[in-house]
Amino acid sequence: MAIGRNEGQRLVTCLRALQAHGGGPIAYVDSGSTDGSVAFARGIGAEPVALDMSIPFTAARSRNAGFAALTERCPNLRYVHFIDGDCEILPGWLDQARRFLDANPQVAAVAGRVFERHPEASIYNQLCQYDWDAQGRFGEVEGCGGIVLMRVDAFRAVEGFDAALIAGEEPELCLRLRAKGWKIWRLAVPMCLHDAGMTRFSQWWRRVERSGHAFAEGYAMHGGPPFHHCRANVRRAWLWGGVVPALTVAAALSLGWKALALLLIYPLQALRLSFRPSGQDPWNLRWLYSVFVVIARFAEFKGVLRYRWHRFMGQRSRLIEYK
Repeated sequence: MAIGRNEGQRLVTCLRALQAHGGGPIAYVDSGSTDGSVAFARGIGAEPVALDMSIPFTAARSRNAGFAALTERCPNLRYVHFIDGDCEILPGWLDQARRFLDANPQVAAVAGRVFERHPEASIYNQLCQYDWDAQGRFGEVEGCGGIVLMRVDAFRAVEGFDAALIAGEEPELCLRLRAKGWKIWRLAVPMCLHDAGMTRFSQWWRRVERSGHAFAEGYAMHGGPPFHHCRANVRRAWLWGGVVPALTVAAALSLGWKALALLLIYPLQALRLSFRPSGQDPWNLRWLYSVFVVIARFAEFKGVLRYRWHRFMGQRSRLIEYK
């Protein structure tokens, strides 16, 4: 099943790939598209599901709705594959994923390798590709993204995604699955192409800010023992995005402008990160990625503050979109 809104040609590619490589029923959950997405989905035989947009939208709510539509239509379904409308399933993936779940009944969800469709189009797309490559651990893992083959019984056992989460719903679901004794797996095989479509720094910033919000909310939900969910992510955001700048300003006010030399810790941190083992990537690419990792701490910190502020005010956070 796919979710999307105004994805245009990307959705066409997504649904046609599912049709060609899936061999099962398809549901498309639309969240207010105005580009003919629903009509196209219906035209190729997919079941369109239109969300009630008077209720705040989340991807988690969309995925739950698609799951419900598919399992109502086909009560005997064993597996459901979740995918976003900006992705394309690659040939052979679904067969391999199904065989793996068939052979491993203790595994609730299985994912594979993601590739950016146009990494050459912008530095921000290239950073996305680097992120996909950085998820290089295969075998049993703690969590997965939104592109995954899920066991229906396991999904039902934890009552699906938390529809209130505006981001980070996949790792939160995986945490609850693991708490029930299920396992999450990543195979070292190609799974899909992703089209980030980012051409501006502001898009990248909002994408990372959304991650910071997800870290803060995940930590608020499950940050204590035994899970310590997102604890390290939140601490890094606070340290590099908040504490170090605050201490630098305080030092400059009391000791003079020379204290601003403390900010050199940021390029030094980027340099340190660039020397971490990272496959066959050239050093200049690792350096560039490391610089953006350091900058990302500020965006993550903003996302953490955004979540904390809304919680303090008793308000519901609104979706942070980057496209």
